[in-house]
Amino acid sequence: MTTIPATALTFWFEPASTYSYLSAIRIADLATAAGVAVAWRPFLLGPIFKAQGWTTSPFNLYPAKGRYMVRDIERIAAERRLAFRLPQPFPAASLLAARLAVALDGHPHLPDFVRATYLASFADGRDIADPGVLADVLGRLGLDAAALLMRAGGEPVKQALRDNTEAAMACGVFGAPTFTASDGELFWGDDRLEQALAWQQRITNHIATN
Repeated sequence: MTTIPATALTFWFEPASTYSYLSAIRIADLATAAGVAVAWRPFLLGPIFKAQGWTTSPFNLYPAKGRYMVRDIERIAAERRLAFRLPQPFPAASLLAARLAVALDGHPHLPDFVRATYLASFADGRDIADPGVLADVLGRLGLDAAALLMRAGGEPVKQALRDNTEAAMACGVFGAPTFTASDGELFWGDDRLEQALAWQQRITNHIATN
């Protein structure tokens, strides 16, 4: 994995996460406006939920919370002119998508792939567990789908994703999206993105002037 710069905000995202979808679509533009670098880090929520004794998403374990989440994202998406549909089954099996994101670590098209994958799932209702769907996403970006799918199935990528998930847990990540500033400050949720960027901006400006 590429080293995270001392002036970067780390964006911890899970391909099956509804609120990560909202952040992935907008973080690049907001970060550019703030002059903040972003390190995109895929991880898996499953092991984190398992550590808490959960067998699935809390949105499934607590139906009222799940219904609220759907309506909340419908409102936000409509306000941002984004399509939204909840994948079935939910949460989607995100392992391959996460591994592909790891395989693209350091590649300039990583953010494009992440955004396109979220749109395929949450806007178009496509099954991101299907290698054919992800191959189509990669192909539309001009990427070598066959080579990347092969790389995603290799042990180095599998281990890197496990390492990412363990690193997320070590940072205190318990949900997605999460943003960690270079001083370790943690922000959880799409509604904290602006605050996270402002925090990292202050750190970046301090480094630049000292």
